[in-house]
Amino acid sequence: MDTATDRSFRPGPRAMNWLIAIGMGATGWAIYVRYLIIEPSTVGLACDAGLATFQCKLRAATIALFGWSVFGGIALAAALVQLWRPRLVTFAIGIAFAGIALVLYNNIAGAIAAMLLILSLARPGPATA
Repeated sequence: MDTATDRSFRPGPRAMNWLIAIGMGATGWAIYVRYLIIEPSTVGLACDAGLATFQCKLRAATIALFGWSVFGGIALAAALVQLWRPRLVTFAIGIAFAGIALVLYNNIAGAIAAMLLILSLARPGPATA
């Protein structure tokens, strides 16, 4: 296949390093929040008793956001925009929120967004000429 006619959306090596870091950072944050702030019963009991720490506020905000499927919705929206008009920024947003959605109880939306992001790699990228 001729590289001049192959305009698939392919992030370069430097961009891929940033995308990997963004994806791992977002997923790591979600793992931290889920397993160290949301799920432990001691933290939940302390927060429900009226403890006003940053962790309790983060817990309440995160529970409200995944209750409304915000993480999965943002991931799906970014993935659809990425599929329609491939750009590096929308790919990064989609990969970050898909990772968060997969960990924080928005599994179906996060999985569909990840699938759409993978499909977007076959789409033609922006014209560079």
